[in-house]
Amino acid sequence: MKIFIINGGQVFAHSGGAFNNTLTDWTKSFFEKNEFDLRITNINDDFDAMEEVENFKWADVIIYHTPIWWFQVPNRLKKYIDEVFSAGHQNGIYRSDGRSRNNPEINYGTGGLMQGKKYMVTSTWNAPDTAFTLPGEFFDQTAVDDGILVGFHKMNQFVGMDKIDGFHFHDLEKNATPERIDNYHRDYLQHLQEAFILEKHEYLFNGGH
Repeated sequence: MKIFIINGGQVFAHSGGAFNNTLTDWTKSFFEKNEFDLRITNINDDFDAMEEVENFKWADVIIYHTPIWWFQVPNRLKKYIDEVFSAGHQNGIYRSDGRSRNNPEINYGTGGLMQGKKYMVTSTWNAPDTAFTLPGEFFDQTAVDDGILVGFHKMNQFVGMDKIDGFHFHDLEKNATPERIDNYHRDYLQHLQEAFILEKHEYLFNGGH
């Protein structure tokens, strides 16, 4: 199974992308240990959009690691997505929006070319998890995947990919204690074990298809 990791931890202002670099290292180590094929892109680096399209076409699973800035992904990750997905138009990522001119009212979002591929997204937050779960708190008891990341999930659905449940890291500024990071490391590796080792076994059982 082929895994393509995108490190979206942009270096900007007071953010150095340090935790997303650590997270990418955790992910890299896990997949190398379990003998997956691996490619990694860091969005801080210069990139060639056509070469990045080939990474999407190569991979069985795309893993996005992104901080959340002002309730969106960082501008450098958004630029990467805009340029790479545009380069993938009729080139392995999507064909069209799925509609026909004969009946443009239906089938929007069905023109993706990445069927059979999957994606997973992790997000990192200053906000504590209680901001999403407690009554009266900021996110009105709306989970990350059902709120802030809805557009991100729809983007991946648009190009034909299926979602693997992600993992969200909270309270990483005011409460980033060594114990908290260690606990997150343990829980995240367990999440990868459950999400990917079974997936790999099924992939090999089906002959790599």
